[in-house]
Amino acid sequence: MAKLYMHLYAGIALTVTVVGLAAMLIRPPHSTHVDRNGVAYYTPQVLDPATGKPVDLNVLIRHYRGD
Repeated sequence: MAKLYMHLYAGIALTVTVVGLAAMLIRPPHSTHVDRNGVAYYTPQVLDPATGKPVDLNVLIRHYRGD
């Protein structure tokens, strides 16, 4: 009986994994989307190499692109 339960558990785990991966590929969560600069929406601040202070990554990209 334990072997049957283990096969059932493994089958359910496989199903959940495959369905979860398929859902991520078909409709990715909003947090993985990127803006026009290719930066993810929820990217943490980065250190500005010139000043060493935290700055938004989009500001840093615009600065080095010359916008």
